[in-house]
Amino acid sequence: MSAPSVEKGIQFIKGQIDAPVASFFSACVHCGLCAEACLFFTETGDPKYTPINKVEPMRRIWESEFTLFGKLKSMLGMGEKVDEATFAEWETLVYDGCTLCGRCSLVCPVGNDISGMIRKVREGFAAAGHAPEGLIGASTRAVEIGSPMGVKLPAVKAQIKHLQQDTGLDAPLDVKGAEYMVLLSSMEIMNFPEYLEAIARIMKQAGKTWTIASKAFEATNSGIQIGVSDIAKVLVSRIVDAAEELGVKTVISPECGHAFTAIRWDGANLIGRPYNFEVKHILEVLDEFVEQGLIKTEGKEDAKVTYHDPCQIARKGGVVKQPRNLLNKIANNFVEMEDGGEMNWCCGGGGGVSANERADEVKLTAFNKKKSQLQALGVDTLVTACANCRLTLEEGLEENEMDMPIVGLTEMLAEYLVEDKKEEA
Repeated sequence: MSAPSVEKGIQFIKGQIDAPVASFFSACVHCGLCAEACLFFTETGDPKYTPINKVEPMRRIWESEFTLFGKLKSMLGMGEKVDEATFAEWETLVYDGCTLCGRCSLVCPVGNDISGMIRKVREGFAAAGHAPEGLIGASTRAVEIGSPMGVKLPAVKAQIKHLQQDTGLDAPLDVKGAEYMVLLSSMEIMNFPEYLEAIARIMKQAGKTWTIASKAFEATNSGIQIGVSDIAKVLVSRIVDAAEELGVKTVISPECGHAFTAIRWDGANLIGRPYNFEVKHILEVLDEFVEQGLIKTEGKEDAKVTYHDPCQIARKGGVVKQPRNLLNKIANNFVEMEDGGEMNWCCGGGGGVSANERADEVKLTAFNKKKSQLQALGVDTLVTACANCRLTLEEGLEENEMDMPIVGLTEMLAEYLVEDKKEEA
């Protein structure tokens, strides 16, 4: 692979300018609605965080290379150049001030997919060597080790051993012909092992066969976050190869937003062919189990709870009704956040921002949007379905001295299984 360079970055961005992108630039009416939809703009008040401004380097290349007016401006020396200074200036906007949440795309009156364009811009910035060290490191570890956090198979086996000792349940490895292959994120393995226990309990009661692939247990796709399709393809291919080798019917994406985007929506395009298995988010699977009567619950949570919709799962993934079905089944006092569902505000740490230490200050500023949502509700407990959201929310709550537990929806459901209640009696 050749060394990063500005010219290489420009060529990568140019290569991302297809007909939809060209039409987006032509259609933009500069209405400013995308700014009001972006928590980095609303919480900082700085116009540089306006989403459409974040793709300015791509717009300049489009104008100079693909429009008559732009070509004339360039010939006369009046065009706006894209150079080293441009990459240096926009790097923090492209990576630190955007979580790829897609809220800007949703509100655009002419249908511009601004977050999709920002992701395309990242391809060029990464090629030019203008990407955060945290994301570069995570991507390197993902390719070389198999996990962006450096988690290896022995760590997974250790968690399985703890599960066996503590509960008598098992998380089977490499079972051929299992119905489900369960993916995990590094954060669930290291920070939230209760997720694995919840899966084991639920699968046992549902009577389903399942497995974890030792060659592809990691769901997180840092290639999507940094904006390097080649890396994203390698990571997706590992999962696909493992699923096909084991002959599973369904691959379950865990409580992780970008993992779901990568394997469910982007994966087949990245590898250039359809899967011979289904991909579902864990909440979709749980909702199906409940609807089919495969798992039953007893009792309900009395505390006042609300649900944070992870952007990639709800807004981009369409998993909106399922978490509400589940919460209404196990919570007596579930209340919606303002702008919930598809319009919910991001936690502030998606799109690789949480792995980018340089972005910590602006990330915590962006958290003020979530802070105001929670304060308006006066809830006791916050529920979500993304380990990255969970860590980001915990950090924001701690920074603001807000004492509020955050729980994953999968583990919350497992707490109310009828079988578990009988075993504890």
